[in-house]
Amino acid sequence: MKKIIKYVTMCRITMLIIAALIVAVGVRTETYADRVFVDISSPVMQKLPIAVQPFLGAPELSDIVKADLTFTGLFECLNDAAQIETTSQPFNPNNWRGLGVELVIKGRMTGTLLLVTAHDVLDGREVLRKEYSASSKTLMRPMAHAVADDIYRVLTGQKGIFRTKLAFIGESGGRRELYTSDWDGYRSAATGISGGVLLKPRWSPDGTRLLYSAERFREWGVYVLDTKTMREKHISAPHGLSIAGNYFPDNRRFIFSESRNGNSALYIGDSISGTASKIISSPWIDVSPSVSPDGKKIAFVSNRSGGPQIYLASAGGGDARRYTFQGSYNTAPAWAPNGDRIVYSSLVGGRHQIFTMKLDGSEALQLTDRGNNEEPAFSPDGRYIVFMSDRDGAKAIYLMRANGGGQTRVSTRGLKAMSPSWSPN
Repeated sequence: MKKIIKYVTMCRITMLIIAALIVAVGVRTETYADRVFVDISSPVMQKLPIAVQPFLGAPELSDIVKADLTFTGLFECLNDAAQIETTSQPFNPNNWRGLGVELVIKGRMTGTLLLVTAHDVLDGREVLRKEYSASSKTLMRPMAHAVADDIYRVLTGQKGIFRTKLAFIGESGGRRELYTSDWDGYRSAATGISGGVLLKPRWSPDGTRLLYSAERFREWGVYVLDTKTMREKHISAPHGLSIAGNYFPDNRRFIFSESRNGNSALYIGDSISGTASKIISSPWIDVSPSVSPDGKKIAFVSNRSGGPQIYLASAGGGDARRYTFQGSYNTAPAWAPNGDRIVYSSLVGGRHQIFTMKLDGSEALQLTDRGNNEEPAFSPDGRYIVFMSDRDGAKAIYLMRANGGGQTRVSTRGLKAMSPSWSPN
């Protein structure tokens, strides 16, 4: 098995694992199971009015918390000017009940410590008290995301996505590199991993590795990057154009396509042993494979019915059946975390748009309508989608809610960005 070991600078390592350095100290967290502020499973709900007061000594951190919570589409943050109670006053529910607010968040920064409290206006209880510590200014944004995650859990009972990361391919000056960033696009950093062509980074289920394809020295290969050690390993594969798919749930096996001499096939590779086994070989072009979250099914793109359409098969490659029938050009399938839906790109009126559809082929929903929109992927909770769009000219990374709302560019302007993937944690 051929191996290529590559090291990058310690500062780049720090950028990749920086979120793990946030330490919560003196923690006392109180939550009340009998009070669910927002039922996110409800098909009909209104935005919950909350107040995030400017944090004493660090108002920029409360701004990040508000931006995180607002993006979800679940909460309406009260304008600072409408708040009667000042940030320095102790919480008094009577100051908030007339404003219709249900939760009030306060914060105070002292040195490197941030104390955050959350208060239920209905009964006046404190439902969160927690201290956070950041050893440097570069950790302030991750600390604010950690606060937003804890507030989100108090409000919904569910885990948030604000400490997750994105991986994508960035191109500047003709050079392509693997990049990572926070979920909202901030703290974007090149990893030093490059190639003549670099494609499709995908996180491992445990969030410790990235799988991708690269063309180097006129040879294609599938690679795995350990994001903790920043060591890169070349996975042995059949010779030809090898394009990585994603991992199986075991964090070891992965699926990929290989094209050679006009023929293509789908393989399951082993990231430890470097071996590969063919699961689908046909006279057609079969590409873009994606494994379901439970590891029992695969989605892939094939031209066996004429134009490119999405097909579903068992993990072993059997029982292939056509999945998409609407539209003549459907590509780039990716699974929702619970396996009940697939998000994909479809050609509509000469432009690529993002769709989601249930696994049984019902409820196809078009989510985008501006520019070309491709390479979609779900967030780990299935409530949001990251994708590539050229709506503003150059290719860039965007986020949106799973219903198409809140479409927002997150990649840096001036950087051509594509092939996004959302970390599982």
